[in-house]
Amino acid sequence: MAETTIDEKPQEEGHDAGRRDFLYLTTAAVGAIGVAAFAWPFIDSMNPGADARALATIDVDLSGIDVGQAVTVMWRGTPVFVRHRTEGEIQAALAVDMGELKDPQTDAERVKEGHAPWLVVIGVCTHLGCVPLGNQPTEERGGWGGWFCPCHGSHYDTAGRIRQGPAPRNLDIPTYSFLDETTIQVGEA
Repeated sequence: MAETTIDEKPQEEGHDAGRRDFLYLTTAAVGAIGVAAFAWPFIDSMNPGADARALATIDVDLSGIDVGQAVTVMWRGTPVFVRHRTEGEIQAALAVDMGELKDPQTDAERVKEGHAPWLVVIGVCTHLGCVPLGNQPTEERGGWGGWFCPCHGSHYDTAGRIRQGPAPRNLDIPTYSFLDETTIQVGEA
């Protein structure tokens, strides 16, 4: 029978411990890769689909909108009002005393610089989500010539600011930018 010295035993245990640690790390790494490969399809399925990404932005051609006219376009299932304001509507919006407003914003804060005739607002009343009237010439525009919400009587001016009624704030302004002088893009790409 061979005798084992004290010096040989720790050397063998140290060698086995290194192998064991290597096998643990290798097994853990392969397991993590396997879990990631298995989970990726589920995680990827939570990203928006191509149809939703296509609705993220819309381009609106302004060339067919005459001065004084407004159109409604749909963006993400929500109406957006685009109004080509007259000089009188712009002047009326500029002349408002900010102290009279429930949600004070200047006209310049509600339009893009250099594009004062074009007002772009989300066409949903900020009270309870009704769609205000005022985009068609025959529709009620309220006491300030902007929009009128028939559900609860909110009146908005020509800058989309709340002037009377229960709405707590102005009509919201979507993210939009001018691509050129006759085209805007609503939303972010």
